[in-house]
Amino acid sequence: MTVIERLADLGIVLPTPMPPVATYVPVTIAGQLVIVSGQLPAVDGKVAVTGKLGGGVSIDEGQHAARLCLINVLAQLQTQVPGGLASITKVLRLGGYIAATPDFTQHAVVMNGASDLTVAAFGEAGKHARSTIGVPSLPLDAAVEVDGMFWLG
Repeated sequence: MTVIERLADLGIVLPTPMPPVATYVPVTIAGQLVIVSGQLPAVDGKVAVTGKLGGGVSIDEGQHAARLCLINVLAQLQTQVPGGLASITKVLRLGGYIAATPDFTQHAVVMNGASDLTVAAFGEAGKHARSTIGVPSLPLDAAVEVDGMFWLG
């Protein structure tokens, strides 16, 4: 089963990627390494989950935001990489940035919203290294931002 077929089984249709909000490119390819810039929890070009975890945004909402970010990472891969998602053979790393209050400590639980979807979409090849950190704010008041590194096969 392909990644696109797995996503379809989950009811996910990849959106048109959101354009960069500053001076950078969404995807860089160096040999077989693909790096996707941080993606926000955007739906139809607008950030869908704003605010801070521990300050009005629930863990469930944060997990949903992380999942939306990952969907946008996948959309960038599908449109920016020759061969799209079919050419990705391994998820190497995800980075998660969680906008949170100083006393919030469940960053890893929030980031599971992205990691769980990665494994669901890629199977064993979706298991990855990961860093998750709390930050005081993110662009456009997004609650979560996710970036990633992938391997072309």
